[in-house]
Amino acid sequence: MDQLDCNIPNIKKIPGQKLASKKSNNHQTIVDVQGIRIGGKSLVIIAGPCAVENKSQLLDTARLVSEYGAHILRGGAYKPRSSPYSFQGLEEEGLELLQLAKLETGMPVVTEVMDARQVALVGSNTDIFQIGSRNMSNYSLLREVGMTNKPVLLKRGMNATIDEFLWAAEYILHEGNDQVILCERGIRTFETAYRNTLDLNAIPMLKSLTHLPVIVDPSHGTGHRWMVGTMAKAAIAAGADGLIIEVHHQPDLALCDGDQSLYPEEFKKLMEELTILAPAVGRKIHDKATILS
Repeated sequence: MDQLDCNIPNIKKIPGQKLASKKSNNHQTIVDVQGIRIGGKSLVIIAGPCAVENKSQLLDTARLVSEYGAHILRGGAYKPRSSPYSFQGLEEEGLELLQLAKLETGMPVVTEVMDARQVALVGSNTDIFQIGSRNMSNYSLLREVGMTNKPVLLKRGMNATIDEFLWAAEYILHEGNDQVILCERGIRTFETAYRNTLDLNAIPMLKSLTHLPVIVDPSHGTGHRWMVGTMAKAAIAAGADGLIIEVHHQPDLALCDGDQSLYPEEFKKLMEELTILAPAVGRKIHDKATILS
């Protein structure tokens, strides 16, 4: 039995053939975001700060990651935090700043949506919905973004199995939205030396089970700035279609996840290394000149 096979009510599909499975789609899904094709031969790099903190922080970081080769800008306007007393994001102001950064750099943006009631507002201010680890099993939210025609970056829950991860994607696909990007971002294990255990096994396993593109988040997967570059390169070698990396113009002053955010110079060096590595595994970095032409 296929790992995706079990009874879910109302699936309008031949029994045993689920929408995320390669059995239902033998062709690799390509998610096109304004000419940036995620899931093809070219690698796509998403970069930016964990949280949108203010105008100068976002614009300075956006300019630098764009200059150094990033294709898509990330930044959290709404931040799910373990403590209610931690910085929760600028919310609507943050969305407005993301649009300003997009206008200045030309990069499409991805930001997290946390609640089904936010989908319309966030959707009008982003090019990709991000569903964070804590919301992977928020099925009402998955259904809501599934009813849009906007790409969805779905992060694996910190305690989720591969099966559970793919079933979460199935909720989105079942509503008609086939533009789903899977993101491995580390799972919670007994190990305490780093923030999460980045499950690189998940990359070839997902590639064998699904036609959906797979990217990796080495920032959350490690929690340590000095580990991000090494695990980013390992993820590409393992077959990932791209990366989502936290970069901050001044990580030591960041309001959120500064310890795992790269300095711009470190991001530049990583992009240079990825450009060398990619051909060795039959890939290349997405050509920004083609996108902007």
